[in-house]
Amino acid sequence: MTGFPILSMMLAIPALAAIACFFLSAQSARWLALAATLADLALGVILWLSFDIGGAQWQFVEYAPVFGRFAWALGIDGYALLLIMLSVFLMPICIGASWQAIEKRVPEYMAMFLLTEVLMIGTFAAQDIFLFYIFFEAGLIPMFLIIGIWGGANRIYASYKFFLYTLLGSLLMFIAMLYMSITADTTSIPALMNYDFPPDVQTWLWLAFFASFAVKMPMWPVHTWLPDAHVQAPTAGSVILAGVLLKLGGYGFLRFSLPMFPEASESLVWLVFGLSAVAVIYTSLVALVQSDMKKLIAYSSVAHMAIVTIGLFAFNAQGIEGAMLVMLGHGLVSAALFLCVGVIYDRLHTREISRYGGLANNMPRYAVLFLLFTMASIGLPGTSNFPGELLALMGTYQVSTTIALLCTTGIILGAAYMLYLYRRVVWGEIKSEEVRAMPDLSTRELWLLAPIAAVVLWMGVYPESFIAPMRADTERLMARIERAKPAGDSLPTPGTGVAPAAHGAGHAATGSSAAVSDAHGEAH
Repeated sequence: MTGFPILSMMLAIPALAAIACFFLSAQSARWLALAATLADLALGVILWLSFDIGGAQWQFVEYAPVFGRFAWALGIDGYALLLIMLSVFLMPICIGASWQAIEKRVPEYMAMFLLTEVLMIGTFAAQDIFLFYIFFEAGLIPMFLIIGIWGGANRIYASYKFFLYTLLGSLLMFIAMLYMSITADTTSIPALMNYDFPPDVQTWLWLAFFASFAVKMPMWPVHTWLPDAHVQAPTAGSVILAGVLLKLGGYGFLRFSLPMFPEASESLVWLVFGLSAVAVIYTSLVALVQSDMKKLIAYSSVAHMAIVTIGLFAFNAQGIEGAMLVMLGHGLVSAALFLCVGVIYDRLHTREISRYGGLANNMPRYAVLFLLFTMASIGLPGTSNFPGELLALMGTYQVSTTIALLCTTGIILGAAYMLYLYRRVVWGEIKSEEVRAMPDLSTRELWLLAPIAAVVLWMGVYPESFIAPMRADTERLMARIERAKPAGDSLPTPGTGVAPAAHGAGHAATGSSAAVSDAHGEAH
């Protein structure tokens, strides 16, 4: 693949297809969007197979100066590879999920999804700090339009809330980027990752980036835009929002906050841990009382992403690799759960849990797949979320036993709200003739859910496939942040070792001790 601009090609195909969609009929736009996303998936597979595990940190590098310091600079490491693969894997599924559900302004809708794919891949592949910012922020525009035009009854409120929350958080980040590029005299992300900013300046830069990434994750208490956006978004919009867009914040912490500001990350780790612990418990309890299926899954996403943040800031390989696996696993499982909600919403046109019940009787295939994704969300061994959550919590335990204990309660609460949801929707008696008349999964719906189910099981059974590409990058990151690693409370403090005495010396020591004891007694 040397010399072939595969990353630029992966950006060009959906971009050109998006432009072409505006000049096509609805059905032609659907087929073009599907073809473009499948072509990007094929290129993604080539990218995956061509990636040299354990080789150079940055691979498939492309560089073309534009003006000044700004350049068209692309390249990926193991972290970016995994998130690009997640993006190109979910996009054809999103197009398939919209095949019948979207009937108005179809060409524009397909163009927005193709544009979203361009911006997601660009964000993960950008190696220039301002190119990253353009891709990162421009991703707001198509999702804002997808929610605002094709969303539910309260779509305008939800779309503006989503846009304003995420945009305002990023303004501080842009100012910080300007300062960094001037101070370091470069806009290259790889160069900035190895530049040592003064510790007092790091704190302010870290907080500026945190303002943006915390909203994107989202972290408590700036998470309130997410439930509204999910409830109002069309099914495919929720899939790509939960599946990929929430991962931009985690990727930002991994690419910027930790390697560029290690001392600030260590000094402010208490803030990340505190907010994450509150998020896990609070949003899990809120999810437990939801009556709307989409809102329940949205709140569960906040809890899962809190596991990501504690893992990333555990300052050890277990935590970081676990956080990445949670991002991948949650991207798959949350996407599948939103698709499952969309399947029954298309039949009954309601997301109210109380309207359902007994679906196992007339939708057995749906019940089986929904059960798999429910168990995966809980973190059942053998499914995608288990290895990531285990590693993230084990990594956190090495730093703070208290935070690890608090966040582990999220798994218990997660089991409570997910199993409670499944019992009310799938088991029990059929409550109405409308529910009784609901048909089982169609062939198209099976084709949407089956690939996700296969990868969920693959990740759970053999996570090494997903850990191997990022292992070398984690080692490099650990070498960079090791100097700022916080002291943990999970291990006893090592004492001073005492060399074993020789046999004769031991007797002499015993005799000396006895003599000291006798002298002590005589003194008394």
